[in-house]
Amino acid sequence: MRVAAISDIHGNLPALEAVLADIERESIDGIVVVGDIVSGPWPAEVFDRVKEVGALVVRGNADRLTLDGGEGAIGEWSAQRLGDRRETVAAWPLTVELAIEGLGNVLACHATPTSDEPIYTRVTPDEDLAEVLAAVDADVVLCGHTHIQYDRRLSSGLRIVNPGSVGMPYEGRRGAFWAVLGPDVELRCTEYDVEAAVVAMRGRGAPDVEAQLIRYLLEPPDPVATTEYFESLRAA
Repeated sequence: MRVAAISDIHGNLPALEAVLADIERESIDGIVVVGDIVSGPWPAEVFDRVKEVGALVVRGNADRLTLDGGEGAIGEWSAQRLGDRRETVAAWPLTVELAIEGLGNVLACHATPTSDEPIYTRVTPDEDLAEVLAAVDADVVLCGHTHIQYDRRLSSGLRIVNPGSVGMPYEGRRGAFWAVLGPDVELRCTEYDVEAAVVAMRGRGAPDVEAQLIRYLLEPPDPVATTEYFESLRAA
């Protein structure tokens, strides 16, 4: 069994379509999306595509905040365009469990199994992560949230995989980042026409899209500096 893992789409339909096209060319048995899907320029369209491909989905903090009014103007705009899809978004679970040959039991969550908010990174000390993920009973944790791709194993043996962000990567380079799970972990990047996507986004009428998304697409943040920033937040 091989599963495509994608995360943090943030309503970026062109990036999602590019990744789905790559997935279709692979021998993939399923897709799992680990949150932050619908807040962005194409909220309803991204929701519909994720549903069309039969993906398993967990809820991210941006998805929750879009419904709760906590994502600001773009969240309110996205929620309006979701219409009755909001009921499905509200019902998305915090976790999904998968059994993948070669990896074992995989627990998919946006941040942790009990919350979509905690921050941890590829350099968070093992002992801190052991505390954050103490309740996990799995071989692999598949997470998103920080928009940086990594695959690490703790001293306890627990493996943590972040497929990166499809729609708003913090990798220092353009692209849509994802992963293939089974029988091992393959970290992937799909190239797409970011300039054309940005032009289309600017025509969507979504508020704050320039500051909330486009600037990150045109000049993706450096992953080292971003990781240091996230670690400073975690320590605060």
